[in-house]
Amino acid sequence: MNGLMGDSLEQVVVFERGPESLYGVLHNPEQVTVDTGVVILVGGPQYRVGSHRQFVDLARGLANAGIPVFRFDFTGMGDSTGVFPGFENLDEDVRIAIDAFLEKRSELSRIVLWGLCDGASAACFYAPQDKRVVGLSLANPWVRTEQGEAQAFLKHYYLARLVNREFWGKLLTGKLKLFQTVTDLLRNVKRSRADISEQSSGAKANNRQVGSLPDRVFRGLELFPGKVMLLISGNDLTAAEFIDAINKDRKRQKLIGSNKVQLTQLSDADHTFSRRVWMDEVISETASWIKKL
Repeated sequence: MNGLMGDSLEQVVVFERGPESLYGVLHNPEQVTVDTGVVILVGGPQYRVGSHRQFVDLARGLANAGIPVFRFDFTGMGDSTGVFPGFENLDEDVRIAIDAFLEKRSELSRIVLWGLCDGASAACFYAPQDKRVVGLSLANPWVRTEQGEAQAFLKHYYLARLVNREFWGKLLTGKLKLFQTVTDLLRNVKRSRADISEQSSGAKANNRQVGSLPDRVFRGLELFPGKVMLLISGNDLTAAEFIDAINKDRKRQKLIGSNKVQLTQLSDADHTFSRRVWMDEVISETASWIKKL
C-alpha cells in the first residue's frame, strides 16, 4: 500500500518496507521556493511528532519558508509496524522514505536529511551512499561511549557545579546528599579513565560499521560529498560529548573547520530546543542554509 490522506498542505503517506507499513506526514508549502526537500530523521528513539511536538514545529516552519518536508515513523515506532532495528540499522528505512517523498514531490531533485541525536548519526551512516542527498543538517549528533560520557560529565557538569552558588548553598545547609555526590563523581572519574576508549554503543557492527561509534559517525561525514550544517546546543551533554570527540582528533578538527561544514551553536539551548525561541532559531538557520545550497 502506498497512499495519501489529508488536506493539500499536510498529508499522511503510507509506504511499505517488505511486509511492514510505514507512516509519514508530507508537509507541502503553499509556494515551493527550492528544488530541495527535507526528510526528518527523528532521534530518541521516538515517533514522528517528537518531544513537545518539535518535529511538527520544525516541519511546519520549513514548509512556511517554501521547503517541502517529510517526517515519518521508523519501522516499529509510532504508527509503523514491525520491530525497531536500532539507529545503526536504518538505511533501508531512510532510502524508502526518500523514495516515497520524491514520488509525491517529483519536481524535487535534491534531499537534505535533518536528524537529531541518534537520528543525526543515522543520517551520517546513510548519506554517503545516496547521490540524491546533498546536505545534512545535524542537531546534537549522538557519539556516546562510556568513557566519552564520563569525561563529558566531569568537564561540563561537575566543574560547572563547583562555581555555582546554588551548589555551595545546598552543600553548606545539608540539602545536598554529599556521599551520593562524591560516589557519583568517583564513579565517573573511574569510567573516564577506563581503557574502553570510544567503544560502540553495543549495536551489532557490520562491515560498513567497523570501529567505534564516533569513528563511524565522523567517517560518514568525511565520505559524504555534500554540505553539512551542525546545530549544537550549549546546554546539552550529548552535544558536549560530540564537541569533545572533535577536539580529540586533529583530522576531525580539520573536517569540521572546512568549508564543507557550517557550525551553528545555540549557546543556551537544550538537547531538543524545547523553548520557542530556540526552535525558531533552528528553523531560521536551517531554512537559510538550505536556500544557499
